[in-house]
Amino acid sequence: MNQRPSKSPSPPRIPHPHPHWIHSLTLDLILRVLHRSIFHPFIAWLIPLCLRAQATPYSHTSFRVTTAYATLLSLLLLLNVVSKRLTYGPPREVSLEDEVVVVTGGASGLGLLVAEIYGMRGVDVAVLDVRDIGTEDQGDGSEKAVEEWEEIHSVERVRERIEKELGTPTILINCIAAPINGAPITSLSPAAISSTIHANLLSYFNTLQQFLPGILSSPTGGTIVTLSSVCSSLTPAGLSDYTATKAAIGAVHKTVEAELRVTGDYERVKMLLVETGQMATPLFEDVKTPNNFFAPVLEPVQVAREIVATVDSGNGGVIRLPAYATLVNWYAVLPVAIQRLARYLSGIDKAVGEKAITSSMSVLSEKEKEAKG
Repeated sequence: MNQRPSKSPSPPRIPHPHPHWIHSLTLDLILRVLHRSIFHPFIAWLIPLCLRAQATPYSHTSFRVTTAYATLLSLLLLLNVVSKRLTYGPPREVSLEDEVVVVTGGASGLGLLVAEIYGMRGVDVAVLDVRDIGTEDQGDGSEKAVEEWEEIHSVERVRERIEKELGTPTILINCIAAPINGAPITSLSPAAISSTIHANLLSYFNTLQQFLPGILSSPTGGTIVTLSSVCSSLTPAGLSDYTATKAAIGAVHKTVEAELRVTGDYERVKMLLVETGQMATPLFEDVKTPNNFFAPVLEPVQVAREIVATVDSGNGGVIRLPAYATLVNWYAVLPVAIQRLARYLSGIDKAVGEKAITSSMSVLSEKEKEAKG
């Protein structure tokens, strides 16, 4: 008589200490509170209305100042809306039951979250990744067709299968990211550099060339989402291959956006560029957070929520998270001395591990000494 093997007792769970409350106090949290309070036009208009309810004269200084402040906030909000409309055009009409979403790099991390969000809402989702993840059925009316690029060897064949099984893709979300090597350029092997360029940049070109024509031919247009990084502008030490490809991806995205404006298709095809800081994904597990107050680690669900909300609204544009990412463009116009001071104070060049870089350099110097000897 066969007996079921008894399960060995699981090891006791070690409780992890909760982070101190100060860890949750970030620049993003402070700005979020301010934007929903004293910097919100609705809240600002309540002050002069309350003053009038107290029979404060129109000529009183407090009424004039608060009215001017509320008017200024309302004007800034209006200018922001007008600027986005002139830059990106009116939003396209999004009907989820008619959309087909393609997520590259959707086997894990941010891409997986975005694919699951759309899958749970009944949208047809095709996930493209190099991982062996098989084919899944969401069980809620949606279908997830998963392709393995290592087996297909051709994005064109992947596109043909998606069009046959799900229909013409209308939303392309590029979340591909090669593993971070975290080494100085002198320690990077040609194979590692080639792998990063192929995974981050060449795959982006291939997917755009294959899926953009179908999006252009769609009666309702479509949306292309590009996941870049603030590292492309800040260029931390030890990330030369990663930052180079992310900068190139951003440049390609902006070039395609310009081409759509020239052809007059920018109102039908929306381009959404996402530039984020460090996220709590396996990709950044070896990256040390330089400053949690100014550069908090983003939860992938937070970024996924912003992407899905913008795509659903039919708008294009740029998403930069966390708050410091919105100031990255100003970094380039600062004097070099101020830039270096900012890098020193932020600790950005120590994020990937100063010890790893130093040890790599020392190994190279030892090899040079041996070669000379």
